[in-house]
Amino acid sequence: MRFLTRSTCLSVGLVFAAATAQAASTVSVTYVQQNKYADIGWSNRDVENNLKELTRHFETLAARYLADGQKLNIEVLDVDLAGEMRWSRRAGQDLRVLRGRADWPRIKMRYTLEAAGQAPRSGEESIADMAYLQRSPKGQTGDALYYEKRMLDDWFAAHFGAAGAK
Repeated sequence: MRFLTRSTCLSVGLVFAAATAQAASTVSVTYVQQNKYADIGWSNRDVENNLKELTRHFETLAARYLADGQKLNIEVLDVDLAGEMRWSRRAGQDLRVLRGRADWPRIKMRYTLEAAGQAPRSGEESIADMAYLQRSPKGQTGDALYYEKRMLDDWFAAHFGAAGAK
């Protein structure tokens, strides 16, 4: 009798988990020809860390803005990080210098939003924040890719804010 109770509980739990996983929103991020990006970092380690950071942020935004059951596919076509890289003899390492001129953050991407019972919504966007240093900071400016994340926050809010902002 106890075995039946445990197996029944296990079955109900698995069904519930499958239904919850199916209902949750998801995001898929693909980086297309990242070796041709305008500026994603100089070293292989920088490139890898920056792509991971962007992916994590896309996932965070999808969880916040997409309604349950929606699936967002993003193809990142180009990235140009805020500022420009300079080698510093004093620091003995590369530094990213932000001047607020033509060094604003830019991301070009293609996206498709799918939801059950609705026609897919898609587009290609070139997102940029030309006034990135003139805007008041919303939080920790020492955060990795702060200006790119803030730019993506604004884009997600404009495109998906009404859909579900959780």
